[in-house]
Order: sequence, then C-alpha cells, then structure tokens
Amino acid sequence: MKRVFLVLLVLSIFSLPGLAQEPTAKPEAKSPEATTPEALPSIDQILDKLIEGAGGKAAIEKITSRQVTGEFEIAAFGVNGTLKAYSKAPNKNSSVADVPGVGLFLRGFDGTVAWEQDPNAGLHEIAGAELAARKRDADFHMELHIKDLFPKLAVKAKQKVGEKEAYLVEATPAEGNVEKLYFDVKSGLLIRHDAERDSAQGVLAIETYFDDYRDLDGIKVPFSIKQVNPAFTMSIKITEVKHNVEIDVAKFAKPAAQ
Repeated sequence: MKRVFLVLLVLSIFSLPGLAQEPTAKPEAKSPEATTPEALPSIDQILDKLIEGAGGKAAIEKITSRQVTGEFEIAAFGVNGTLKAYSKAPNKNSSVADVPGVGLFLRGFDGTVAWEQDPNAGLHEIAGAELAARKRDADFHMELHIKDLFPKLAVKAKQKVGEKEAYLVEATPAEGNVEKLYFDVKSGLLIRHDAERDSAQGVLAIETYFDDYRDLDGIKVPFSIKQVNPAFTMSIKITEVKHNVEIDVAKFAKPAAQ
C-alpha cells in the first residue's frame, strides 16, 4: 500500500509547466535562507525576465505540443520506474508511470475533466480545489499567463535556493492556497515551486526543484526535477523531449469504466 501511495505522487510532476538541484532531503525541506535585504524588482520585471530566459514569447508560442519520457527514483523506499507524459496547447495533459511489479498509474486532464487511474483506487474524477489546481497546471503556455492564473502576485524576498539566488514570489490563485515561485536571479527561470496538493492521504506540501535547463527548439526545458515532501525525495531524469508532435486527443480523455 505504501508503494502505491508513493507512486501516486510521481504523476503530479508532469502536470507542472516546463518552467533541481542535488541537496539531501533534509536541507531541501527547510525554508531557503534569506540574503541581505535590498531593492526588489517588480513582478512585471520578474515575469518579463522569465519569458526572455525561457526563449521569448514568439519561441514559446511556436511550441504547441510536448511528449516527455523519463525515469524516476525514490531511493529511500527502493521505488523506481519509467514515466511518459503528453501535453497539448492550450490546456490538455496526461501522464503514465510504469512501476515494475506494481502496475500503471495514469492521470489526465482533457480541458474540462481531470481523472486518475491506478491499481489501488481504480478510475476516478478529480473535483474541488484539486481540479482548479489541475486546470492551472495544464496551461501549456503558463509562462505567458501567470497573471491570469494567479490574480494576486507579490515579490517577497531575494533568497537562496541551493547555491543559486532567487526571487521569491507568492502567487495566490482564485481558488486554492498560496503557492511560492522561486525565479533564478541570473537566468529568470523557475527553479523551485512550492505548493499544496490534495491526495487520498490529505493535503501534501510539495517542493519541486527544476535544474539542468537545456536549449531545445528555441526554448529552455528542465531535464532534472526533484520533488520533496516531509517523508521522502523523488528524483526524475528526463531522457527525451519531443515538441510539436501529433498527439491523439484520446490520450487526455477519461477512460471508459471497465
């Protein structure tokens, strides 16, 4: 049962936009260390640098679909497997985690309905605050729409994330709790995202770290992702990313009940 619960968290990674370093789990779970106070940039300056760092508005908009292949590991529990994720503009995504000896864990959002299917809980739809979060996460061009997705944005501090300095932005959605976005001072890219997500075990506080950004088709894509919660750390290594590929919309639709 515990292995099933752990793998369910894996699937939340690929709902996040492509907007992680290697510290151990304990340091990552702590709040970043604040640096000496200084004048902070405006939210518009931070978002403009994000778009520029990601490749620019025109390059971002040229990408309309993405297929991602990767591998994940939760070393503390001996859990590992493979991942495949699909996303399509403006707001569709799905993912599959294959855990040897356990089974397939699927989830998707077709623009309206969010769903999950796994060997333990079967097939079910997502509702409430978690559905609202899925809608935000599914925005394919999230870098360009942060102000729409988070009506309230506040630049709070300049802080350390690992060895990098970042601007901390508190982002409040129309529905749901405040999320924290950390943008690299130098590159402008998102290097950490803190959020609470609902699960069968209750609300989970999850820190997601993005690293190893690479140039691909004119935009920056993170190839290393680390997800931290109070219980364990999960590492994801992306092995392949394909852009502007044909993706059957059936991949995003809720499967028919068996």
